[in-house]
Amino acid sequence: MSKPLDRNLIVGLDIGTSHIKAVVGELLDDNSLSIVGVGTHSSKGMDKAGVNDLNLVVQSVQRAINEMELMADCRVSSVFLAISGRHVQCQNENGMVPINNQEVTQEDVDNVIHAARSVPIAAERRLLHVLPQEFTIDVQEGIKNPIGMSGVRMEANAHIITCADDMAKNIVKSVERCDLHADQLIFSALASSYAVLTDDERELGVCVVDIGGGTIDIVIYTDGAIRHTAVIPVAGNQITSDIAKIFRTPISNAEEIKVNYACALKDMVSMEETIEVPSVGGRPARAMSRHTLAEVIEPRYQELFELIYEEIQACGLAEQIAAGLVLTGGTAKMEGAVEFAEEIFQMPVRVGKPLDVKGLAEYVDDASFATVVGLLQYGKQHVDNKKNNKNKSSEGIFSRVQSWFKGEF
Repeated sequence: MSKPLDRNLIVGLDIGTSHIKAVVGELLDDNSLSIVGVGTHSSKGMDKAGVNDLNLVVQSVQRAINEMELMADCRVSSVFLAISGRHVQCQNENGMVPINNQEVTQEDVDNVIHAARSVPIAAERRLLHVLPQEFTIDVQEGIKNPIGMSGVRMEANAHIITCADDMAKNIVKSVERCDLHADQLIFSALASSYAVLTDDERELGVCVVDIGGGTIDIVIYTDGAIRHTAVIPVAGNQITSDIAKIFRTPISNAEEIKVNYACALKDMVSMEETIEVPSVGGRPARAMSRHTLAEVIEPRYQELFELIYEEIQACGLAEQIAAGLVLTGGTAKMEGAVEFAEEIFQMPVRVGKPLDVKGLAEYVDDASFATVVGLLQYGKQHVDNKKNNKNKSSEGIFSRVQSWFKGEF
């Protein structure tokens, strides 16, 4: 997987509408994860988190991967890959099984989750995640970890996330053409939540809102479990487009103006402050009030926040989000965004940056890196689970061999 064979690497790749981010982390001896390489490149061939020009996407991905590999001095062969888009859907399901031997084992847990996921899914859709919420044993509800408990019957509630199979194949194909294998597809907002949330927020109830260039991805936790996920197919690129059209400036310059000078609340900007706006067709640049820029942007942010508010209200979880909102993604970084969101949602709001990062922390200390760092955290958990399952399997074989020698079989 890498040049030095003793290195244990995990790679996250976030192919966004505006930017592609690749990050590689090394699993250390103490089982912690240290970031050793970061690569970024502007995204070409993507629209609203979907592929619309495969060749351009492949070129952009390859450049981000090359930059990451150069920094980390390694060659990678597989990635954990983020996916988003309006085709991502969710549903809550439940399953029920009898308990073998009157005590819950890992096999019982696997069986009840399998029962919950056994709902019919259309042929054109792909199962992304089956996320357990809580278990019920006989009449006892709200159990987080049922293993070892006694009972006759067990039920499980699970949150299921699916996506369009064709959309998934296209984004996987863009990775495979860079000679990489996609270990797993992970919903973007789920990945972001792994990077930016604390356990207290998950228990108290929190909504992660990942505002990227093409989509707004939402995931809601209550009582430590995911209850709702959604994708809204409008985001930061709409603001860039507004700036370009209204002030007659190229898209690239409009993006630069948005990043460097924009504010989501016009009342936070002085009337006297001016900025230079490049023109098109070789015409001379013009001076413009920064307050005027904010007057254009504020209605668009209000529209985005109202769409998020409607989604939260529609799922019926608004009263359970006591910890408020955590905004991530590049568009969440704009000056005034937190204050404006607090006005609209009437709850606490903060910008979510990756937490507890080791290694090259300064490179990813930014809300726009939440998804890709979350992919590393998800990947680490995936690796840990595989190790645990392998150890349990080995222990099971060893005990059976012992029993055979003792004549117990």
